[in-house]
Amino acid sequence: MKRTTPLRAAIAAVLLTLGLGAAQAGAAPLPEPAAAPSASAGLLDAMSRDLGLTAAEAEERLSAEKAAVEVEKAARRSAGAAYGGSWFDAATGRLVVAVTDRTEEAEVRALGADTRLVRHSAAALDRAKARLDTLNAPAGVAGWHVDPKSNSVVVDVVRSERQTPAVRSFVDRARAGGAVTVAETAQAPRTYAAGTVGGDPYYTGNVRCSIGFSVHGGFVTAGHCGRAGAAVRGWDGSAMGTFQGSSFPGDDYAYVSIHSGWWTVPVVLGWGTIPDQLVRGSAEAPVGSSICRSGSTTHWRCGTVLAKNETVNYSQGASTDQLLSAPSVWGRSKPPLPAPEAMCTADSKWRR
Repeated sequence: MKRTTPLRAAIAAVLLTLGLGAAQAGAAPLPEPAAAPSASAGLLDAMSRDLGLTAAEAEERLSAEKAAVEVEKAARRSAGAAYGGSWFDAATGRLVVAVTDRTEEAEVRALGADTRLVRHSAAALDRAKARLDTLNAPAGVAGWHVDPKSNSVVVDVVRSERQTPAVRSFVDRARAGGAVTVAETAQAPRTYAAGTVGGDPYYTGNVRCSIGFSVHGGFVTAGHCGRAGAAVRGWDGSAMGTFQGSSFPGDDYAYVSIHSGWWTVPVVLGWGTIPDQLVRGSAEAPVGSSICRSGSTTHWRCGTVLAKNETVNYSQGASTDQLLSAPSVWGRSKPPLPAPEAMCTADSKWRR
């Protein structure tokens, strides 16, 4: 049996320590692990294509917009009655908060936002818009919304109809309430019934619409696609479900319950551009934020939020839509970046 004396053990330990130190000193440093991207390569490609950003710029913008969502919540609480609205400034990567009281600016800036002193509070602008919602608008008026940047309620009129007596009369009545500006649009809004997103298309009567988001027991879709009690057929023509509730005009949303044999899948389709996105919840993005939508006609497209809570004057009647996007896909899902947010159901305030 080989014996190890205490002295021999101590010498061996010293030599081992010196050997390890020399080996570590001569070894090349380990490379830093690469930072995980904030979004999929497909989504970054879509933002690059539609927003003119490099992949690095798109990731930086996503990070800034995520921070702006939280800053907006805190700024609204901090400014209180002086809050005049807010928007994301893509040029600076910061949230801009409008306030009616100069004494509130320092506290809002301390939250990480820029400020702008304005005349009208957000509450006052919402009241002005609510007054317009009570008026009967002619077909030449496309809609109206609160615009925090201009600190006014913007009335969109169809360019070719601007000088007609009906449109001029509506604009005069709108301006009587104060804080109103007028902008032009090329054509009147209209509803669409096509496209799929979040799942497969469905049919009611001769109308083809699409699933917005799956919810417990069914799915949410556009209200103009059907009335309560209307039967729904699935992509294969078999009985799928029934409209349980629907609101249009005034709003534009509906809930469809599904029959046995069908199941709900809480995803937004990526159409091969990005992986299908799991719906985890909702968040409200500031005006000016980049936003992407998914649909079967145009697949994955990105743009910028121009307005929220706009009243759109369809031929069937006025409808107030919470988040607005481009035409061509209806009832579709509209995820923000990078997680799904909400369903959009209008066609006017989207910019690519």
